[in-house]
Amino acid sequence: MSDAGLAAARFRDEFGEFIRFLRRPRLAPRLPGRRTGRGSWEADWLVQLPLRRLWQWAAFLWVINIVFLGPIAFIAAGAGGAQHHMSLFNIPWLQAIVWAPIVEELVFRYGLRRLGQAVWVVPAAAVIMVTGPTWPTAMLLAVVVVWCRWVELRSSRMDGGLLPWSRRRVYLALFPWVFHASCLLFAAVHLHNFSLNHTPYWLMPLLVLPQWLTGLVLGWQRVKRGIGASMLLHGLFNTGPLLIVWVVLHTVPHLLAT
Repeated sequence: MSDAGLAAARFRDEFGEFIRFLRRPRLAPRLPGRRTGRGSWEADWLVQLPLRRLWQWAAFLWVINIVFLGPIAFIAAGAGGAQHHMSLFNIPWLQAIVWAPIVEELVFRYGLRRLGQAVWVVPAAAVIMVTGPTWPTAMLLAVVVVWCRWVELRSSRMDGGLLPWSRRRVYLALFPWVFHASCLLFAAVHLHNFSLNHTPYWLMPLLVLPQWLTGLVLGWQRVKRGIGASMLLHGLFNTGPLLIVWVVLHTVPHLLAT
């Protein structure tokens, strides 16, 4: 498919590109319709596609997770005795829609294209993620983002200029493994959302199937469109289920109280 054709592609055509990417993850080429200057802050952080397309990807994830993967996770939780920590009557809206998308994308996906910067961005973002939203971690997050911007604006290389070419070649060869490992790790971390009790180990992956699929889509967006697109899609994805819960709580709250 030509660049012009892919830029105007329908969602199902882009979905085909996503499936082909999963079979053989590669850093290049980027999707067309975006600025591709290496080391450019705008190219990696600004969302350079119609918002409608991100809503389509969010809707795809909602449907698959609600209709297929969500029920599997629910059955697995019931079979293993796992219980979710989140209270439907005390939802951390800001944390779910803004904080988590920024922090988790920095931890699990920023380094996919910025390997040299990952050696300090990932540990710092991981500390922020584990600590949670506080004023000190908010300030640290601001420092991390500003530092990323400073490095990227002064770099003309994919990895921030911190790795020699020989090591970058090794990374490119290992990238498919790195990509899928990041998606599995992203899913595994969400086991922390459960009180696992005596859940058998073989059931635990089923609890986070929705997060695994979501990680695949977010990782693809990060690699092909930039970290800004994956952050925004992450926030949109989290917004949908929370809005449904909010509507139910304010219309028929007894359904959630039973």
